[in-house]
Amino acid sequence: MKPMNHKKAILIVMDSAGIGALPDAARYGDAGSNTFQRIADALPQLELPYLNGLGLHKIVPQFAGRQRAEISLPHYTARMAELSKGKDTITGHWELAGIITEEPSPTFPDGFPDELLQQIYDACGVTFLGNEVASGTEIIARLGAEHVRTGKPILYTSADSVLQIAAHEDVVPLDELYHICEVARDLTRTGPYKVGRVIARPFIGEEGNYQRTSNRHDYSLMVPDHNLLQDLLKQQYQVMSVGKIQDIFANVSFTKAVHTKSNDDGMTQTMAFYQELEQGLLFVNLVDFDMKYGHRRDCAGYGTALSAFDAQLWKLLTAMDDDTILILTADHGCDPGYTGTDHTREYVPLLMCGKQIQNGKDTATYSSFADLAATLADYFSIAYSGAGCSFAEEVFV
Repeated sequence: MKPMNHKKAILIVMDSAGIGALPDAARYGDAGSNTFQRIADALPQLELPYLNGLGLHKIVPQFAGRQRAEISLPHYTARMAELSKGKDTITGHWELAGIITEEPSPTFPDGFPDELLQQIYDACGVTFLGNEVASGTEIIARLGAEHVRTGKPILYTSADSVLQIAAHEDVVPLDELYHICEVARDLTRTGPYKVGRVIARPFIGEEGNYQRTSNRHDYSLMVPDHNLLQDLLKQQYQVMSVGKIQDIFANVSFTKAVHTKSNDDGMTQTMAFYQELEQGLLFVNLVDFDMKYGHRRDCAGYGTALSAFDAQLWKLLTAMDDDTILILTADHGCDPGYTGTDHTREYVPLLMCGKQIQNGKDTATYSSFADLAATLADYFSIAYSGAGCSFAEEVFV
């Protein structure tokens, strides 16, 4: 039976756009991290008028004196803490859907054990270069030529629970790279090697100018059934995904999905999908903030990407009808001025707007990203099976 209402929600994850270290950040080596503040301090001329108009200045004080667009829609500003154990893509996005990760997935600071590599070899007949903790762009630059010469893919990990395999598209065809990653995923679904994600990282180019392509593919763990996305589907709502959302949720829980090449492409696809959204959730990930700028510790690039996104917001805001709410948030931090190249454990912003939002509430701090999932369940008036405490009474008319 189709829903009786036509409520719509657009949930955009500004990947890695954290707003300050969580109380337990020191346990993760992230004390003092603050992605948005670092960018604001490094770029005093950076103006984000639409984000500021939606209340960014209330949770990132460095933007308080900067340009603020007049937003005609009612809006609400808050911040959320991560309850899950971790600071990666999977834990952050899953928690936004109402899934709390109680036990962190294992990491491999010394590389993956020979036993696992032997199992991949037995299944695929392939051996690897690398097998170390590394930045993806750095290890491709360092080992790319040897990979092209030998045909051996490059295997690496990070401080997150990931197994990444990089290969030149002219050396290892995409289908073959994806197959190797699928085998690796099957071998790491359970047991001591149960990594959060296996990621295919294809690249192109010549030595000295290797470039990763948009043919990346993420292989997630299976998603627990009790979450907002499944509950929406069971009750006949649309659930659309833009960007890597589909991969994060193991290719389930969506009525329509598309991968994207960039933030700009992500916003273009978001506008196109919104035209097809009759009732339900449009779940979007904009990965450039994290992948191109956060991990590479590029404050200027991050700021430029935020400015471009801010300029695109007006088109989305003016297209929204009275039945739609827009939510902007993040999944973790990746402070571009911090040490290392990894994610940082931070609070995330919560900027909401739409005709059904109440104006004038004080800025709150919610104890879990899952509180948003519970709130959206109330917004859609559905039975909800996930975690979190709804704050619907605080935000909706």
